[in-house]
Amino acid sequence: MKTANTFRIAACVSIILLCCSGRLSFAQENSLAGSPAGQDNPPTRVARTSFLRGKVSFLRSGVDQWSEATLNFPVTTGDRLYTDADSRAELQVGPFTVRLASTTDLTVTNLNDQITQLGLEQGTLRVSVYQMPSGNTIEVDTPNGAITLLEPGTYRVDTAPDGLRTKVTVNDGSLEITGAGISQTLHAGEAFRLTGQDPIQIEAIPLPVPDGFDEWSEARDLRLSSSSSRKYVSRSLPGYDDLDAYGHWEEVADYGPIWYPTGVAVDWVPYRFGHWVWVGPWGWTWVEDEPWGFCSFHYGRWVHIGLAWGWLPGPIVPLPVYAPAFVAFLGGPDFSISLGIGGLVGWFPLGPGEPFFPWYHFGGDYLTVVNVTNIRNVTNITNITNITNIKNVHYAYRTIATTAVHGDVFSSGKSVAHSMIKLTPQQLEKAKVIPHPDVNPTMRAALSGKPVSRPPVHSQPLAAKNESLAERSVAENRVRISPSPSPANRRESPAVRGEAGRMPPMGPPRLITRSEPPPPRISFDREREAMLPHPGRALEPQQIENMRIGKKAGPMVDREFPPHVASSRRAPSSRPR
Repeated sequence: MKTANTFRIAACVSIILLCCSGRLSFAQENSLAGSPAGQDNPPTRVARTSFLRGKVSFLRSGVDQWSEATLNFPVTTGDRLYTDADSRAELQVGPFTVRLASTTDLTVTNLNDQITQLGLEQGTLRVSVYQMPSGNTIEVDTPNGAITLLEPGTYRVDTAPDGLRTKVTVNDGSLEITGAGISQTLHAGEAFRLTGQDPIQIEAIPLPVPDGFDEWSEARDLRLSSSSSRKYVSRSLPGYDDLDAYGHWEEVADYGPIWYPTGVAVDWVPYRFGHWVWVGPWGWTWVEDEPWGFCSFHYGRWVHIGLAWGWLPGPIVPLPVYAPAFVAFLGGPDFSISLGIGGLVGWFPLGPGEPFFPWYHFGGDYLTVVNVTNIRNVTNITNITNITNIKNVHYAYRTIATTAVHGDVFSSGKSVAHSMIKLTPQQLEKAKVIPHPDVNPTMRAALSGKPVSRPPVHSQPLAAKNESLAERSVAENRVRISPSPSPANRRESPAVRGEAGRMPPMGPPRLITRSEPPPPRISFDREREAMLPHPGRALEPQQIENMRIGKKAGPMVDREFPPHVASSRRAPSSRPR
């Protein structure tokens, strides 16, 4: 089976041939419009809230309203979780898992294809690393040092509520602790206590006796390693372990292994039981009600065989590519007029071999990679994505699996199944495939669950707090970073330093970071306001960067596929020739 890199090379060759022949589709032109390296592409990896017990609060990046954490919600850069007393939470992040004990305040400082950076301001964290992909970095930042995990293993970090001390335990594997004047490597069976910040004191301590949190974490690891679904999917696919208890696998001619859910309603249809939320940088994202649904709605394709729906996973690849939903949207003025309802939104699941055209910014070979890693048994991915007219795509499930709701239901994150509108074949005939719903999200669609009061945490998210210090220091040109005396000559990030290289005395202790945290996300309110000229379409990276430095967002330049038809109240948005 071809590797992801082989597919990327083949895709690049195909695109070059298409350019030379003059046959380049809208979607491929948009792909080439991005940076050659695709650094503006959305991450192919997200974290999934895979377990919640007790009261767990969630704060979306760019939003100042806390909400209930909910199962299967995608967690990305800048998001923050807090577990109350007697509560626990688990995040699945591809080839590793992060678990939170009670009274733990954790920020996902950075999460992309190479870096997983976690900020632990207080509480207890366990990280299980099953595989360490080449070029990947896993970092846990605490007030008393930055911890870099070096290899597969199981690790525990405990930080006191006052931020004055942190305990680091290595059950298996190895890690490195860095900070002001220190660089210490820990191996399996070792534990150390860190105190202070500048300087940091480090001392060896006896290996702690396992407690209930450790035993629960080991049981969860065993659940993953013993899952029978591992034979059919990548180990880096979040949620595959939930498939065992909710369905069964069958080998089907022409398709291969297919997973069939059990206990679903007779009229059950994919992408109908759940709701839509707004998650940057992808924009509209499906959140399913089914507890087993994360991997089956964000990877692979659904297939209707006989009277049953089954999930066809993508090929087993080292790096599965996450997508917010593998659907095509329906809309257009004739669609709404036929029902006498304005602002109607419809969608249906993509079948095996049907192309997925992202409704968010992408570049490079992303279009090829997101399709080839989610469609099994593809012989020529270029033939699938090289489409110049959407009418040439013969969607298998448009007539039997379309779900439609009023735009208000869609934009406010309400339950779809309770508000769906029945469509006749004549009404479906008048619907057009559109690039994305023509509605902007409300604040409710930006939240994980019901709004809740702020938990007992420090007032600002960690990433924003660290970034503000960095920006202030750079602006005043007062930071002087001294090389660490360690052999590796490590440096502490300027994000945690103040004037003359000293820690700022005000407020709670800042986290010590080894990797520079990314800039904070712009606020959801500003993002939504900039989307008014083109509702429902996520901002492009250049627009976000413009707003971050105080400029206007500027126009959108990416082409959409199928081409967007602007209404009379706004101008079309397309890349000029």
